[in-house]
Amino acid sequence: MESVLERIDKNHFFKIPGGIHPPEQKFLTNAKPIKHIGLPDELIIPIQQHIGKLGDILVKEGDYVLKGQPLTACTAPMTVPVHASTSGTITAIKPSTIAHPSGMAEPCIFLKPDGQDTWREREHVADFNRLTKKEIVEKIANAGISGMGGAGFPTNVKVNTIHAIKYLIINAVECEPYITADDLLVRERTQKIIDGINILKHLLEPEVILIGIEDNKPQAIEALKEATKGFARIKVCVLPTKYPTGGEKQLIQTLTGNELPSGVLPVSLGIITQNVATVFAIAEAIIDDKPLIERVVTVTGQALQEPQNVWARLGTPVQFLLDQCGFEYTPKQRVIMGGPLMGFTLPHTNVPIVKISNCILVPTNKEISPASKELECIRCGQCAEACPASLLPQELQWYAKANDYENLDKLNLFDCIECGACAYVCPSHIPLVKYYRVAKSQIRFNIVQEQKAERAKLRFEARKVRLEKEKQAREAKHQQALAARKAAAKANPEQNQATNSAVAAAMARVKAKKAAQAKGESPATDAKSIAAQAIARAKAKKAAQNEAAQTGSLTTDDLGADPKTLAAQAIARAKAKKAAQQPIQNAQPENESSIESKPISKDDRVAQAVARAKAKKAAQQTQASETEAPSKEDRVAQAVAKAKAKKAA
Repeated sequence: MESVLERIDKNHFFKIPGGIHPPEQKFLTNAKPIKHIGLPDELIIPIQQHIGKLGDILVKEGDYVLKGQPLTACTAPMTVPVHASTSGTITAIKPSTIAHPSGMAEPCIFLKPDGQDTWREREHVADFNRLTKKEIVEKIANAGISGMGGAGFPTNVKVNTIHAIKYLIINAVECEPYITADDLLVRERTQKIIDGINILKHLLEPEVILIGIEDNKPQAIEALKEATKGFARIKVCVLPTKYPTGGEKQLIQTLTGNELPSGVLPVSLGIITQNVATVFAIAEAIIDDKPLIERVVTVTGQALQEPQNVWARLGTPVQFLLDQCGFEYTPKQRVIMGGPLMGFTLPHTNVPIVKISNCILVPTNKEISPASKELECIRCGQCAEACPASLLPQELQWYAKANDYENLDKLNLFDCIECGACAYVCPSHIPLVKYYRVAKSQIRFNIVQEQKAERAKLRFEARKVRLEKEKQAREAKHQQALAARKAAAKANPEQNQATNSAVAAAMARVKAKKAAQAKGESPATDAKSIAAQAIARAKAKKAAQNEAAQTGSLTTDDLGADPKTLAAQAIARAKAKKAAQQPIQNAQPENESSIESKPISKDDRVAQAVARAKAKKAAQQTQASETEAPSKEDRVAQAVAKAKAKKAA
């Protein structure tokens, strides 16, 4: 059996299943050199232009930036930065329509050029062989390079491998109709591409390097063969023209005969592929310290007056490129980003150029007819014959319409490279690739939601564990406190008994209160009883004060005395007064009208005072029977009585 290199030397290549031969239409642009165009009035730079995560934004509105200055930072392995395509001012950071079939809006940085195109400081490397492999990978990552053939996979991740590499494959096939960007790049920048290949050879140390290119690019083939004459391990492989030979899996199978199983990466088989435009960007990043800020874009289609390839800064609006190529707007004119088979129609022409944009196609309706009405599938099987991945497009479409994602997974939906060959040959004009794209997006969304749900579940379970630990800690603390109290009670039993008595009394009060509430004695009823008692005390106090005021024996201290005490004092004073008046009444003659008023003698006054004192003493004895000890008010009343008796004497 012939080895791979022997087959290549004889131009014997392996065949791939399926494939089609659509009209090439490359003549519109492949005979013109790449044109340098000016700067637009505003650049729209999407933050994410690769497969992976968003980088952290390093700038804010109003900042002045230099050409090549990073606008975002690498924060994760699958993150690459974006850079300022020229010098100018950041005018806004907001969502804007990006290059995507859905026409969705994503965060973008708006940059207004100052016209100076001033570079940041750069460090040129004359001999890249002095750099370590780690330094080369870091430079590739900092330059923001991702796959420029359409996938957008971060290049630093792809080349930073521990696997032994047998084949390094450079993809210069460019098999889709109309597109000639790589063809012109190989012709005009051959040496820089060879420098990029040598850098990858120094980094990966492959056994052999294979450059795949189709036979419809004779000038590029001649340039590559001339530039690789002195390299024994570099082989220029001229392949027959067939779409989609440029797909990664298809190119690997064509050159090496290895058919990649579903879900297996080429690096696991010792194979790495790189697009020729990516190789050129690597050379500029390592040697010239130039990040990925521009690329070659084919602007073509018979609706343009001057279709050609241009050097476009990343972030340039599509409308600006169309203006450079003589575009005249007509109603319902389609503008397609990408080729006629894998591209998609733009919602408007203010969409920016990104790292994976290689073509802007503006066809006439005669050149590419608008989408016809979708008809029922006639089960002809042409789609399955044309599929280069050996899938079943008809069944995939059925399950995609039914949202049956389980069966789509069983049929290896993600092995579809969305080449459009099935839709191209379909006689019923069914847009099969659109169904596949929608289904893939929904599956990816479901995976993300499942991952979020799983993370939420883990957080919830972690919280339950934490709360259980806290509960156990509290219980342990309570047990320790209880043990400490028991130990203290044993050490001091008298204090413990007093504490228990106080606790028992408090519990008894609580039980009594609950019992009263259970009998229906609500707080409102208790309040009424308290108010009634207060009113009764006030009335008694007022009556005692009136009585005392009549007798003239009320003192300042009596005003605050208890109503019962004041009443007893008033009664005692009344009895004393009556006792004092009794002797006088007995001494009066029977005929009162004939008696004249006489002054009271000293002895009579003494007798009256003695009578009052006796009455007071009797009242005190009566009160003493009710209370165990005389109150303050009683002592005051006694002192007053004694003083009056002394004065009378």
